Amino acid sequence: MANSLFRTKNVEQSVRDTGEPEHQLKKSLSALDLTVFGVGVIIGTGIFVLTGTVAKNNAGPATALSFVVAGIVCALAGLCYAEFASTVPVAGSAYTFSYASLGELPAWLIGWDLILELALGTAVVAVGWSGYIRSLMDDIGWVLPDALSGREGVGGFGFDILAAALIVVLTAILVLGMKLSARITTVVVAIKVTVVLIVIIAGAFLITGSNYSPFIPKQQAVEAGTGLNSPLIQVLAGWAPSNFGVLGIFTGASVVFFAFIGFDVVATAAEETKNPQRDMPRGILTSLFICTLLYVAVSIVVTGMQNYRELSIDAPLADAFKATGHPFYAGVISFGAAIGLTTVCMILFLGQTRVFFAMSRDGLLPRFFSHVHPRFKTPHRPTIMLGAIIAIVAGFTSLSELAELVNIGTLFAFVVVSLSIIVLRRTRPDLHRAFRTPWVPVLPVVAALASLWLMLNLPTETWLRFFGWMVIGIAVYFFYGRRHSRMNQNEAPSSSRA
Repeated sequence: MANSLFRTKNVEQSVRDTGEPEHQLKKSLSALDLTVFGVGVIIGTGIFVLTGTVAKNNAGPATALSFVVAGIVCALAGLCYAEFASTVPVAGSAYTFSYASLGELPAWLIGWDLILELALGTAVVAVGWSGYIRSLMDDIGWVLPDALSGREGVGGFGFDILAAALIVVLTAILVLGMKLSARITTVVVAIKVTVVLIVIIAGAFLITGSNYSPFIPKQQAVEAGTGLNSPLIQVLAGWAPSNFGVLGIFTGASVVFFAFIGFDVVATAAEETKNPQRDMPRGILTSLFICTLLYVAVSIVVTGMQNYRELSIDAPLADAFKATGHPFYAGVISFGAAIGLTTVCMILFLGQTRVFFAMSRDGLLPRFFSHVHPRFKTPHRPTIMLGAIIAIVAGFTSLSELAELVNIGTLFAFVVVSLSIIVLRRTRPDLHRAFRTPWVPVLPVVAALASLWLMLNLPTETWLRFFGWMVIGIAVYFFYGRRHSRMNQNEAPSSSRA
């Protein structure tokens, strides 16, 4: 039994499965498309919100350094993703990578984790998008009834019609094809990056040098168990993080890391990329580099415009412009945030459908969902089903308390992928690797430890919910996935560690 739980699906078989006509996705994406996807999913409200939170509570003007630290952690994981995506150009991202290196049960667990992470992330972002759109509508005098805005209306009923409508529209776009999705994403990303650049350039003329003094505020002790510094990290790590000072920069990195979440979704599109061996590494790493630069620039501007002690938590950039007598830019920022969340939502949704599709093709989920549309060559069945579920969830639930599950799920995937690089290097040294992660095994180990450290900064309640979801996943695997796996059937030869 133990052998069956950790049986691997070799890379050659995974690639052959992508050529089966009924399961074959259309290859239409370039390195530019992948970079746009990466920028599209990374840049959301985080760039407009987290700067104020970290500057006021953790790092002061040194928030820019927190973004750099978080960017480096993501880059470490990104190098591992780049090698896997170019070596195993198959849909499924961390799920597929784990299947090729760690075995079926670990692959199932990471796939189960990604299903929750991406579905919940899509719903949460849709609700956030709805909030920005309602705010813009209110500004021009269009007010939705409470019953259609997610708030309780007559009879205590409330349904967020805008969040649900966004998911329905995105479902249609994703069913119609990846190229259409890429074109729409390119237009929207161009708009929101332009908004960010306008904010950076306009804010640069409003900087007051004295606001940067001191650049790294004096360290302060943090009360145990408060905020992001959970009891779990204090028990396991044996120390209490600090606000401000050098340690405050690293504590801040745990917060701003969440603004980078989503770049790994680029890897789920490997199977639909024209030249994944060349373009996957370029798309993943270039999008990370661009977003890190933009994040650093925004944090430098906002802490220069207004003293970090006076920054607001909810809308620091918009309020900083208001405080300097330029309220017009507050509206520009709201518009940019609303536009930005559209692509974040679509690419998270895209990633989830590809993971679900890959698991279905392997038999761990019903094979019914692994057939592609005869004309559009997209996984239309899981896209429509998941779209309906997410639309209902987004319509009825704010999900604010569960949003951190997205973060822990992403970090868990980072840890697994980083360690999988080491395993596959040892078990399959013969594989052609168009891109090779440097300094193996040191770099993957550092990437895994850095991701684990950020996980430890999450509240204990988030860990409990995460473990609960994993327990459910293990039950589903033993009752369904293990028995229906293609590795149990003659249609796909079983494989063992090479």
